[in-house]
Amino acid sequence: MSASSIPASGPWWKEPTKDQWYAYSAAWLGWTLDAFDFTVFLFIIGPIADEFKVPVTEVTIVFTLTLWMRLIGATGAGWLGDRIGRRWPLMISILWYSFCNFIAGFSPTFMFLLVFRTLLGIGMGAEWPAGAALAMESWPTRSRGLMSGILQGSWGLGYALAAAANWVLYPEFGWRGLLWIGILPAFAVIYVRFFVKEPEVWAENKRQQTANQTEVRLPLFAIFKRKYIWNTLTGCAWMASAFCVYYSIWALFPTYLQRELHWTPKDVFVPVFFANLIVFGGNAVWGLVADRWGRRPGIYIPAIVGIFVTPLYLFTQDPVWIVAGFILQGFFAGSIYGQNPSYLCERFPTEVRATASGFVYHQGAIFGGFIAPVLSYFANEMHMGYALPMMVSTMVFSVLVVIFVLMGPETLGKEMTSELEVFQPAE
Repeated sequence: MSASSIPASGPWWKEPTKDQWYAYSAAWLGWTLDAFDFTVFLFIIGPIADEFKVPVTEVTIVFTLTLWMRLIGATGAGWLGDRIGRRWPLMISILWYSFCNFIAGFSPTFMFLLVFRTLLGIGMGAEWPAGAALAMESWPTRSRGLMSGILQGSWGLGYALAAAANWVLYPEFGWRGLLWIGILPAFAVIYVRFFVKEPEVWAENKRQQTANQTEVRLPLFAIFKRKYIWNTLTGCAWMASAFCVYYSIWALFPTYLQRELHWTPKDVFVPVFFANLIVFGGNAVWGLVADRWGRRPGIYIPAIVGIFVTPLYLFTQDPVWIVAGFILQGFFAGSIYGQNPSYLCERFPTEVRATASGFVYHQGAIFGGFIAPVLSYFANEMHMGYALPMMVSTMVFSVLVVIFVLMGPETLGKEMTSELEVFQPAE
């Protein structure tokens, strides 16, 4: 009996084939390393501001532009992924963000740094739609929610690695050294090139498109047609709110601890590192919920609880409450993203899946990109401090996540097939 024919009552981990595990592992690795290259910047905002003699608010603009460029990369890679396959866009994206981060470490001026960290955003955005489509199309339906949570939650592992690197390497190598080690993810391309195959669902769908002359040449326009418009708009609203929640929690938290509470890099490491480990585990747990109760409960339940957790670490200066509350938040509002790969990929047909999921996900980065500068403005220019703006923003956008998720469809049990859906072949 082949792995793919094992009955649903058997252990879920025996259901995937070797090729399915390879494909999933490639997406997981790419996303984890993507997270490291991006989040390491959050620990060096202050040192960069000091070296180049610019305000912290100005440095956060680099962060914003990186996020905005994600939409360009995601849309381009999504289109390419729907046209030629998932593997090549994944490899290109990993090489792109790795080299941009490495080059940024040699920045002689602040403008040079801004340019290459902005360009990094294109590769960062390109990785997700290619990797998510590759992983979700390759994975059996029964445990897709769990593995979606583990995939998306690996961002927390990347962030935790960045926290560890900041603690261990920053004193010796400074902020430039933290960017230079960003070249290491490039070696993951070797694994993808030699071990990963295209998903059978995509390959058969592509064959049918060609045979029936129904190729979708402009997939981005297709998702705004009447058949998909509500799905697209509610997805965009959900992801925009989710991005704002994420960066309200994480973007300036290290800066808040360093600048306002005067914590050392070692002190900052503790809540950020362990909260991100909890994010990884939390996304897996809520993935189990999503496989049992539905994709939407796997998102809105932790979002609701996270609203009440937020004041625990931001309405105090007690280190114990800050550490404990922030780690707890990692399990709730920090883990509302685990169904991004599964829920977004299940909402759209194979012909446009990479483009649709990539666009809907990363347009949210445009809105999320405003969070750090706006919160920094209120904290510094308006003299409000970081805690209150971060708290209000986290709670308000968490409410919006709940509303927009409930407005979308439930996709639990959705089979990803190779059947043509966008343009039906002529009879």
